[in-house]
Amino acid sequence: MKIAVVVGSTRPGRRSRQVADWVMARATSRGGADFEILDLADYTLPLLDEPMPPSLGNYQHEHTKAWAQAVARFDGFIFVTAEYNHSVPGVLKNALDYLYAEWNNKAAGFVSYGSAGGVRAAENLRLIAGELQMADVRAQVALSFATDFEGFTAFKPSQAAEEALEPLLEQLISWATALAATRK
Repeated sequence: MKIAVVVGSTRPGRRSRQVADWVMARATSRGGADFEILDLADYTLPLLDEPMPPSLGNYQHEHTKAWAQAVARFDGFIFVTAEYNHSVPGVLKNALDYLYAEWNNKAAGFVSYGSAGGVRAAENLRLIAGELQMADVRAQVALSFATDFEGFTAFKPSQAAEEALEPLLEQLISWATALAATRK
């Protein structure tokens, strides 16, 4: 199993990379799958500029083809997302919208953060994942700026956050494994 930890923000001063690095360290030490960072900052995806709907898989632009190839390699995803205005960062929504088949029949888990733990962003992602035919797991990690970030900037996960990550990893690996047969 190959699981991507998706860094869902490209904003200067973003917290998502700190959180993704924590998820990676915990996931790698736990085992059960191969984990890799998939950082949206490494891909130059303008606002969706493909002339055909992604569900047709007829990608015209090299940036789309590169993104599709990167995403297709994985069996599941842990989306690390900030909450911007009760939703996901625009760059994450745009990256999801670029593709279709590459997301299908794969597992998705969510690690969110914000003033209210980023839970509204995670709920938005659950709706998007459903439309992309992804199976989202129930367990999630919701990180609060008040309890999981020192001075609202340096990520210092609470004990509750540490404990919440294990069930997310367990469920995600289980679902990714089960869904592999649907993609044969």
